[in-house]
Amino acid sequence: MNAFRMTIAAAAMAWSVAAGCQTLTPQACEQTIVTPKAQGRYLWLPIQDSAPEGKVQVISKGMLLTEQNVRMAREHVDYYVALDLLPYQQRGDIFKVCVQNVPTGSICFSKLAQNDNAAYALIDETFRPLYHHTPRRGWMNDPNGMFYSDGTWHLFYQYNPYGSLWGNMHWGHSTSTDLVSWKDEGVALASDAWGTMFSGSCVIDTAGTAGFGRGAVVAMYTVSRPTPFGGDVQAQALAYSTDGGRTFTKYEGNPVLTAEDKDFRDPNMFWNEDIHAWSLILAVGQEMRIYSSPNLKDWKEESRFGQGLCCHDGVWECPDLFPLTVVDSKLSNGQSAWVLLCNINPGGPFGGSATQYFVGSFDGHRFTVDDESRYTDGKALWMDYGKDHYATVSFWGAPQGRRTVMAWMSNWQYANEVPTRQFRSANSIARDLGLFEDGGNLYVSVKPAPELMAARGRKVKQPTEACEVVVDLKGSATVTLANARGEHVTLTYDDKARTLAMDRTQSGATGFSEAFPCTTTAPTHGRIRQLRIFIDRCSIEAFDAEGRVAMTNLVFPTEPYSAITVKGGKATLWEVKTSPQAP
Repeated sequence: MNAFRMTIAAAAMAWSVAAGCQTLTPQACEQTIVTPKAQGRYLWLPIQDSAPEGKVQVISKGMLLTEQNVRMAREHVDYYVALDLLPYQQRGDIFKVCVQNVPTGSICFSKLAQNDNAAYALIDETFRPLYHHTPRRGWMNDPNGMFYSDGTWHLFYQYNPYGSLWGNMHWGHSTSTDLVSWKDEGVALASDAWGTMFSGSCVIDTAGTAGFGRGAVVAMYTVSRPTPFGGDVQAQALAYSTDGGRTFTKYEGNPVLTAEDKDFRDPNMFWNEDIHAWSLILAVGQEMRIYSSPNLKDWKEESRFGQGLCCHDGVWECPDLFPLTVVDSKLSNGQSAWVLLCNINPGGPFGGSATQYFVGSFDGHRFTVDDESRYTDGKALWMDYGKDHYATVSFWGAPQGRRTVMAWMSNWQYANEVPTRQFRSANSIARDLGLFEDGGNLYVSVKPAPELMAARGRKVKQPTEACEVVVDLKGSATVTLANARGEHVTLTYDDKARTLAMDRTQSGATGFSEAFPCTTTAPTHGRIRQLRIFIDRCSIEAFDAEGRVAMTNLVFPTEPYSAITVKGGKATLWEVKTSPQAP
């Protein structure tokens, strides 16, 4: 064992002899590792989701280098997570890995390994999607800091590497060249003295206005730290990358924007040519604040938006602000308007979290809606009428002038309870946004990104675990997906009422939350002639082919849907070519 204490051996023996302890005394776990040099890079931690939180600490010379909340296994192991020791090994000092608030005799440590993907630690993951982005392991929620550069899409995301429940917020990082296959790039930002890493955005500072160099990738994110009196203190901080977003250095002058307000978070910044400066939109409680800056460091408040408009049943979060162009409309193509995205939780049309939006104008200082009557008395415009589409934000610098977005594919009503293991949550497929006109008003159109057409494989006769179903409609229609166990999902288009509905009440596993079984219904803003339905292991996303309605819902069938019945239309099915991210 060299310099490692025998507690490692004791823990390994406890795991090999029994799945847990018979009698546990609630006191600090004494198992500690002292590591003077590299003896394997990753320490595997056995996790039990039902266990209370303890703390894993790395300490060197009396200094706390990191501290993470971890639900260390007591009675049984649900899955494993990996603590990367390399940053501490590179210091060259002796350090300790300690577990606090875990009963003596628990299954504290498993083993050290050079590979963070050791086969012994993997479990069967029935519901892991095949062509939607997921974290390799651990918890994921909001997409963050997304940008496109030199043929690569960069996706950052709220991430807990140490368990599949929310906590320990980091920025995870994945990249893709086709928006379908994703490569894990590890942790981009971890907690520091200012707090944990909440949501934010990235830009490429072409002119080097921030002083980090021309072409630096600059991230702005919320740091959140609990106070002794309850609640959190939140502020905005910067980090920059000079290697294209692969690694980041935190700005020594952090934080760059502070306030006394509660829920002061989720900065989204962009270069504003109209004022020759950077613009920033930030969520604060139940309003948005707009700022400007010449250098991404010094920010001036320009205006506030949102009081009395749209839905205020929950906290406003994850804003975005951008121009869009009208297409496929009676209005002349090329007309544009500004769109402000406002994610809200709770308050969604079917409970929990959802994405609402506003259409209007922006002069670089103030956003103004096109017609206040569309947004008063609690009325709202929803980007997606499913139950599982939240924290929608766009990629900075998408090619060909596209406005490409992704969302977190879950709902805060049950996100911590869905029946996945070792990981939780996926992102929606990428969508491209535009504007269309209906009844004299402008609405946001939502279409699957064109990369999804390139992902079509061979035609098939029946649904597969990963497929796209295109249904040409003759009028009112129903589409039912089912498996041999009688589990099914039914989509219903009512041509007279101009509505689209999805019923997942009998879709499979639904009992983990009373909020999960539901039927979601959307206005279609006109006649639907073709539906595009994307099926993955745990999700169904339905779109009008013209982009006038989108609906995203999770499903957890106990075996894949293998049959389709269409009344009122004709279906064509394609497999989706997948190269899934390794678990």
